[in-house]
Amino acid sequence: MSFDPILSNLRKHIALSPAEETYFVSLLKPKRFQKKEFILKEGQVCKHINFVNSGLLRAFYLNQENKESTIMFAISDWWVTDMHCFLEEKPAMLNIQSVSESEVLQLSKIDLDHLYIEIPKFERFFRILMQNAYVREQLRVIQNLSLSAEERYHNFLAKYPQIGSQVTQKQIASYLGITPEFLSVIRGQK
Repeated sequence: MSFDPILSNLRKHIALSPAEETYFVSLLKPKRFQKKEFILKEGQVCKHINFVNSGLLRAFYLNQENKESTIMFAISDWWVTDMHCFLEEKPAMLNIQSVSESEVLQLSKIDLDHLYIEIPKFERFFRILMQNAYVREQLRVIQNLSLSAEERYHNFLAKYPQIGSQVTQKQIASYLGITPEFLSVIRGQK
């Protein structure tokens, strides 16, 4: 498994020496997942943050009626975890599942904490990731409150064309907070 994608991802925000890169890479655990395989299941202690080296993952919440709500999709070059549970080292509230055959690089909470001490630049890197994620989620909430389902669907396809073509309509509907039947109506209005 190549470490070039994750190193390129880091270089967007921080510069590391070759020794720092080597140390960072030594902490990563490469994992391969088949389609529909779970990276994390609700109730498991969330011990890793995952960098998607290749493939597509989906994070979703399952309510008491077994209705799925997709929280996010994660494609190559993205990071994904159940952030609250990862940081607090608690049982996961989310499920993270591979939508397609995927390769991830996992970094444990313990190793991340060591990174912050050994290479303080990583605090900057993960602060920027968290800021970007917060902004993205805030904008999503505002769009969910202010835009019609049709506008949200078209925005999703425009913003994430590589995701829309790889996931089911049911998964897109659960991300948009609408029923698959209503999404079919929207799609039929083209």
